[in-house]
Amino acid sequence: MPLPLRTDRSLDVLVIGAGQAGLAIGHHLARRDADFLLLDAGPEVGSSWRSRWDSLRLFSPARYDSLPGLPFPAPADTHPGKDEVADYLAAYAAHFALPVRVDSPVLRLHRDPDGSFVATTPTGTVHARQVVVATGPFQTPHVPAMAQQLEPAVPHVHSAAYRNPAQLSGAGRVLVVGAANSGLQIAAELSATQPVTVAVGTRPTALPQRLAGRDLFSWLDAVGFFTVPAHTRLARRLRARGDLVIGTRSSDLRRRGVEFRPRLTGVAGRTARFADGTTLDVDAVVWATGHRPDHSWLHVPGVVVDGQVRHDAGVTGVPGLYFLGLPWQTCRGSALLGFVGADAAALSDRMAADARGSGPEVGPRRRESATSPA
Repeated sequence: MPLPLRTDRSLDVLVIGAGQAGLAIGHHLARRDADFLLLDAGPEVGSSWRSRWDSLRLFSPARYDSLPGLPFPAPADTHPGKDEVADYLAAYAAHFALPVRVDSPVLRLHRDPDGSFVATTPTGTVHARQVVVATGPFQTPHVPAMAQQLEPAVPHVHSAAYRNPAQLSGAGRVLVVGAANSGLQIAAELSATQPVTVAVGTRPTALPQRLAGRDLFSWLDAVGFFTVPAHTRLARRLRARGDLVIGTRSSDLRRRGVEFRPRLTGVAGRTARFADGTTLDVDAVVWATGHRPDHSWLHVPGVVVDGQVRHDAGVTGVPGLYFLGLPWQTCRGSALLGFVGADAAALSDRMAADARGSGPEVGPRRRESATSPA
């Protein structure tokens, strides 16, 4: 059990979330000697990566996977696995002695009348003049309500809880709902051991991992794909098309025996019904149906409207409250491991300017180490 939080002072900055975005902004805060703390709900730095399915690998080569100040420790053209990413994030926090406190979910964040912020955790409260919300885009797994209509004997898991085919071994035909990256990768893995059907709601643009002898990311980087500004017409068109599916082609899956059906419209017992009126009896279901943001703990009016964060490049209309790591926060790469650092640098500069504008900035203070209790 973590020791109680210290409440005898107000921090310069509280960072909520110690994933890639939180660590990136932490690096810049440390460089300007801010008095800050990172709180993370997980049991260790990198736990959100470590808990994903066993065979997960990044689409981006290691050369594109570094946070500010520390190269990713893998050959430049290799694609790191999820445990390598988790190890890198933990090593990053230790390398820069970032003050991270794990097992510390923020249950409530509100603003005091004096304009400072108060974060409530299971072990105490934290006061800060500025707050960065760096909880990322993958917060609450979304499972359609129709899942409740499945027969109890039909096992079903969300992609966030899927680890490997052994979970569904012997189940027979597996229905994977969703044809984005996670759905197609899981379908490909399962197809080696059992029959698989994929229900396709929308068809994202699919691209091969390698094109004309080069990794796809090198082509995308060369044409400025990851730095397309969020406010442009091109960005609006890209967002409307959804995420790219990289490396897993539906044509390849068909050759491996994977069946494709249109959008899933309902289930009854073990019978799935699709948009074209056809049905299929299934023995297990994987819901690759994405995540939904969860800001129920954020009790600061005017920041989240209709489920969406209102911000301009991560700066909200509430003085002292910022976001980092949102999809399309400033550009296409804002939520990606190797590109969030640019947003972190810009946001850190903006926060420093805001702090100076609201009064003299507090001088350097002792920062807690990454291994000591807060």
